[in-house]
Amino acid sequence: MSIQQLYSEAQELSSPKMRDDIVQNLYDRSKQLCLEGVSFSKVKRDTRTEKLDAIFTSPIFGFPIMIIMLGVVFYLTVAGANVPSSMLAEFFGSLEPYLKSFFDFIHAPDWLFGVLVLGLYRGTTWVISVMLPPMAIFFPTFALLENFGYLPRVAFNMDRLFKQVGAHGKQSLTMAMGFGCNAAAVISTRIIESPRERMLAILTNNFVPCNGRWGTLIVLASLFMAANFTGGLKSFVTTGVIVSIVIFGILVTFFVSWTLSKTALKGVPTHYTLELPPYRRPKFFDTVIRSSLSKSWSVLLRAVKVAAPAAILTWIIANVYIGDTSILMYMVQFLDPFGKLLGLDGYIMLAFLLGLPANEIVLPILLMGYLSTGSLTEVDSLVDLKKIFLEHGWTWLTALNMMLFSLLHYPCGTTLLNIYKETKSAKWTFLAFLIPTVIAIFIPLMITQMATIFGWL
Repeated sequence: MSIQQLYSEAQELSSPKMRDDIVQNLYDRSKQLCLEGVSFSKVKRDTRTEKLDAIFTSPIFGFPIMIIMLGVVFYLTVAGANVPSSMLAEFFGSLEPYLKSFFDFIHAPDWLFGVLVLGLYRGTTWVISVMLPPMAIFFPTFALLENFGYLPRVAFNMDRLFKQVGAHGKQSLTMAMGFGCNAAAVISTRIIESPRERMLAILTNNFVPCNGRWGTLIVLASLFMAANFTGGLKSFVTTGVIVSIVIFGILVTFFVSWTLSKTALKGVPTHYTLELPPYRRPKFFDTVIRSSLSKSWSVLLRAVKVAAPAAILTWIIANVYIGDTSILMYMVQFLDPFGKLLGLDGYIMLAFLLGLPANEIVLPILLMGYLSTGSLTEVDSLVDLKKIFLEHGWTWLTALNMMLFSLLHYPCGTTLLNIYKETKSAKWTFLAFLIPTVIAIFIPLMITQMATIFGWL
């Protein structure tokens, strides 16, 4: 065949008439299939999925089941973390005499022992003792729900609420990621296609308590809110308090999303189409091992990296004096009037400032500040821990306000860095810092004023 003939046939194949003929044939064939009818049979899995979806995505039962599921996860975390946390604390405490003997043997100066043992060692081991057991329970439990196929149903249920406040249904998935780490959740907002709705998710993700705040919330809820209960009932009440705190954070998320969608981020929510996967039996062993080893280890490693220098810094400013007063006390005295307005104190405000790099270190910094040496001496149990708080004038109101401030305050340093990387904007990064900070100040301030007016103290 000559080149001329090939060129002629190519032109004929690419002609508009040929394309129209192809489209017409496709249309005719589709019409014929529709007239003939298409039949299919459901497999057993499809029927089971539809029955479960009728319950889990029900307008009546969907939300109560979500709250119950959340409560079960938190109850397992609270009840299961107490014993291993105590065992870890006792283990690290038993090693300290050997460390002291070693420093005595090498005739190390007191300041070196203070920095490395009273500051670095006690600060980092506290973080490990308080953080590791809850993580080792929470992450695998949450991963099992994801593996089962329940989390997409949560997104389906939450979509209606998010649309009403001008946000996107996929934001519920980024919020779920935020329970583990807000910094990772900021990156996960890439699944939201709309720039406006993605910005809403970024600015409000901090109101979901990350793993770095679980330790503070669990300890304070257990010591003060469930103080009059024992055994399993104490864990149940602690869980109820934490679930209430989480729900309050979600309500704040809705309020801020609605406010922003009417002001700085005006717009209409985009349509959300979600394909619900079939339910499947979780791969229990693989899921638990993967979540425990990968997620728990990575978050704990980051916390220790941040806790180590923070613990050293806290010990130094608590033991370096200007005149008769330590640098730490100067800072506490400066912040104390503002802290009192919020039902807190200067030590708590300083702990949150020094804890900017990571939320995991706020509580250990607070304890190191409360003790005159800036180290975690005398803290051998939760009883001793509560004694320290009570000696510094704590009440149930102090604990509640600290829990709320911990829930609502500015994102940690890693999260702020990720926000800047994702938005490429100093303005939006500053707003991500400013919005939760203002709310974190306003809520405890109002609660403290109401408690003072009505005599609740």
